[in-house]
Amino acid sequence: MIAENLKEVRRRINDKCRSVNRDPEEITLIAVSKYFGLDAITQVYDEGVLNFGENKAQELEAKFSELGDKISWHFIGNLQKNKVKYVIKSAKFIHSVTSVSLANEINKRAGAIDKIQKVLIQVKTSDEETKSGVAEEEASKLVLACREYKNLLPVGLMTMAPLTDDENLIRKSFSDLRKLRDRLNSQGFNLRELSMGMTSDFEIAIEEGATMLRIGSAIFGERDYSKNWKEI
Repeated sequence: MIAENLKEVRRRINDKCRSVNRDPEEITLIAVSKYFGLDAITQVYDEGVLNFGENKAQELEAKFSELGDKISWHFIGNLQKNKVKYVIKSAKFIHSVTSVSLANEINKRAGAIDKIQKVLIQVKTSDEETKSGVAEEEASKLVLACREYKNLLPVGLMTMAPLTDDENLIRKSFSDLRKLRDRLNSQGFNLRELSMGMTSDFEIAIEEGATMLRIGSAIFGERDYSKNWKEI
């Protein structure tokens, strides 16, 4: 089932890219493996997916200890400063930098292991109270702060669209992020990545310029939150 799911996701990505004159090679598919076990991850990896996303720091650390750095791990969840130590060795990208204090902690931990940590700034592009991120007007200050740290490399922006059936609101969330990225790049920030789009809205994200898609249930199936990932 996982292999068939992945095949369908890839088809949809390719079809949408063709329809908007984009190259599918511009897009990184991140298989969001949170709550799924090692067997499921290995199945997806064996189908050629190299990028996986986790949103729990200690779960990422545990999976990294089992599967290692053959996988490009992305930390995509809210990250507390006291949990940075669990992700710094494993995460190739941290998508959820929301403050200077968090950036400072990541830089400190990365410096301790002589690593240049790639980060994305999480921007709040909707009015939903449950969504995290910096306001658009604060994003440039945070990117600038990250650039000042020796062991951080800001590479892009991330957002989550509102949970709604209104495609206009979803599209606005994504287009606002793209426009913000383009404004920052016009100021010399050199941000390539736009991490946006999940199972329910990734085709809209492709239309609006996404370079990283975070897709979980469309690949792995529905999660059973009553179980530990080691049981799945």
